Amino acid sequence: MTSLDDEGRFTQAIKCLSPGISKVLVPLAVRLCNSAQEIRLRLNRPLAIVCPDVTYFVTAQGGLANAIIDNAMLIVTSSDITATFNNICNYSVYTRQNEIINGFLTMFGGHRAGICGTAVTDGGKITNIRDISSINVRIAREHKGCAQKLVDTLGTFDKGILICGAPCSGKTTVLRDLARILSTQKGKNVSLIDERGELSGTSSGVFQNDIGMCDVYDSYKKSEAMMQAIRSMAPDIIVCDEIGSNEDAAAIEHSVNCGVTLVATVHASSETELRQKENIRSIVKMGAFGKIVFLSNKDSPGKIVKIAEAGDVFGT
Repeated sequence: MTSLDDEGRFTQAIKCLSPGISKVLVPLAVRLCNSAQEIRLRLNRPLAIVCPDVTYFVTAQGGLANAIIDNAMLIVTSSDITATFNNICNYSVYTRQNEIINGFLTMFGGHRAGICGTAVTDGGKITNIRDISSINVRIAREHKGCAQKLVDTLGTFDKGILICGAPCSGKTTVLRDLARILSTQKGKNVSLIDERGELSGTSSGVFQNDIGMCDVYDSYKKSEAMMQAIRSMAPDIIVCDEIGSNEDAAAIEHSVNCGVTLVATVHASSETELRQKENIRSIVKMGAFGKIVFLSNKDSPGKIVKIAEAGDVFGT
């Protein structure tokens, strides 16, 4: 396991970009490393750096502007897109096909690259994405201790915890630290289901993030990993990111029936949005979660704004 500061993580993330873009961003690392959340490449458009309170556009001279200046910007070319995509895939596009058709790839260090372009379909299902036109590199961060307040507030973890928030609200960062604390300070057997590689940031079997004493299921489907964990690792707690599918619900029900506590996240920026998710409603009704934690928006990632009883949120 390695541990990087924010500058190291920013530098690590931009290594996947085309040589021309990466070269321009290296001198900006000190200025951007603490605030940059995403690096957005759009074909024939200016390179954009998304921060919590502002989006910067990079100039051709390597400067930053908070608005697009005609004839002065660093424009993303088709060769930039191609080189970046190949770097993200580690020049092995075929082996990353399952991720590609889902619209994202997890990179070394747990960084995540979203992609979009033209869908190739077969029988109504997407089988590939061609003519990539946009790549969004989301920079993974590790903030040890960010979940300590939550652990201290909740005390015991006899009942499941559901962490809710909008994109870029810090759900994954909080979940990662929570898994670390539960497996070390609390001495729990924790199975960490890392379907997309963002929690542990595993590369060649080596964890890039500190996930404590967790048993890590890297790149497994959540539902399959839960079943395997229960059969073979005797977990007290299963931790996983972004639940919601029918398969997730069935696996969670099995886990609850086996006496395992679940800690998970879901995309939902408010109680109203959460209540509209039928699968989550059914999972809550089966008793999977006792507490629901709501995070702030992307302007304050990882900030807890409310802890509620699951029954109060869903009226169960």
